[in-house]
Amino acid sequence: MTEITRGHLLNGRVRYDQPARGFRSGIEPVLLAASIPARAGERVLEGGTGAGAGLLCLLTRVHGVEGVGIELDPDQADLARHNAASLSGMTILTGDIALVEPEGAFDHAFANPPYHAATGTPSPDLNRAAAKRAPASLLGVWASALARPLRTRGTLTMILPAVQLQACLQAMAAADCRGEAILPLWPKRDVPAKLVIVRGIRRGRGALRLLPGLVLHEADGRFTPEADAILRDAAPLACC
Repeated sequence: MTEITRGHLLNGRVRYDQPARGFRSGIEPVLLAASIPARAGERVLEGGTGAGAGLLCLLTRVHGVEGVGIELDPDQADLARHNAASLSGMTILTGDIALVEPEGAFDHAFANPPYHAATGTPSPDLNRAAAKRAPASLLGVWASALARPLRTRGTLTMILPAVQLQACLQAMAAADCRGEAILPLWPKRDVPAKLVIVRGIRRGRGALRLLPGLVLHEADGRFTPEADAILRDAAPLACC
C-alpha cells in the first residue's frame, strides 16, 4: 500500500492527501488553477491531474464548475477521487491522455505537463519519472488531446518552464489553439522567470499578449502579498 501524507491546500480549504514518496505537488497546480477563467455552469478538463490539486483548487474557488481530470497512474487517480469525496462536480478518469476521450464539450482545459527532457539518469521512482520526464514530442500530444474536446473560443492553459515557451506556442498552434496570453512567474523581483503560464484560444485569431506577470517571493523568501492571496485565500490570478 502506498504511504500517504495528509495535508491541505488554500489554507485548509481543501483536504489534500498525496504520496509520501515519489511525485509530490508544488505550488504550480495551485497557480495554474487560479489562472483558469471558469464560471459557474462551465466544464473544465485537466490533463495529468495527479492527486487532484489543480481541479480541487479550481472547484473550491469557483462554485458550480464541473471538472474532469485524466490521470495515467491508477494510485494517483484513486487519491484524486478520495480527495474529491466531499466536493461535488469532480470526475477522475484513469488512462493515457492521448487515448481517453472524455464525453461532451469543454469550455476550458489545462495541464502541468511533464517537461524535463528524457535524458540523463531518471528518478528511481517510476511515478515521479513519468510525471516529470517526457520526449520533446509529448507536448504536442498533450496540446492536441486537450484541445480536441474544447468548444470554439474555449481556453487551453499550461504552466511550464520559460525555456519551453516557443515549443508550447507551436504545440498549441498545431492543435488550433492560437497563443493568446503569456504570464511570467518571477521567483523574485529582478530575477528571470523560470516558469510561465501560457493560454491559447480554440480557433482564436487574436494577437498574443505578454502580461505583467506575478512575483512569487520577497527578497527574504516570503511569498509576496499577491502570491499569498492566491495560495492561501483562493484569489484568482488576473491574467485575462
